[in-house]
Amino acid sequence: MPRATWRNGGAALLGAVALSLCHTLPLGAMEILGQAGVLGEWELTGHLTESAPDAPRQFSGPLKMKHVGICTQDGPDERAGEIKLQITGADSQVTAELVLDGAPCTYSARKTRNYEGTLSCEGRAPVPLLVWLK
Repeated sequence: MPRATWRNGGAALLGAVALSLCHTLPLGAMEILGQAGVLGEWELTGHLTESAPDAPRQFSGPLKMKHVGICTQDGPDERAGEIKLQITGADSQVTAELVLDGAPCTYSARKTRNYEGTLSCEGRAPVPLLVWLK
C-alpha cells in the first residue's frame, strides 16, 4: 500500500474519531428524539441525565415540542417542559411522566425499532408518540 494512501486514510480515520468524541454525551446521559401526533406533526427533543446513582435507568431533563406540520399559520408552535423517564425490562419498556406548558402527561411504550406508544395529556385526546433514545 502506498504511504500517501495510508497517510490520507489514517488522517480521515483520526478525524472521524475526534469528531465522534466531540459529540458524545456524558456518562449517564442520553438524547431523546420523537415524533408525536397521527401524522408526526410534533417534533420532540431533549437531553436527559441519569436521575441518581441509586435510581438506575431513570432519567430526567428539559424537553421541547415543536409543531412541524403544514397547518402552522403564524410560525411553529413550541412547548417547553420536563420529562422523567424510566427504562425497564432490558430496554424493552419505557414509561415517562411529562409536564408540557404546565399540563401533566404520561407516556408508555414498547420497543420495536424505536419506542412506540401513546402520549396522554390531561384535557386532550391521547396521541401516538415514537421515541428514539441515543
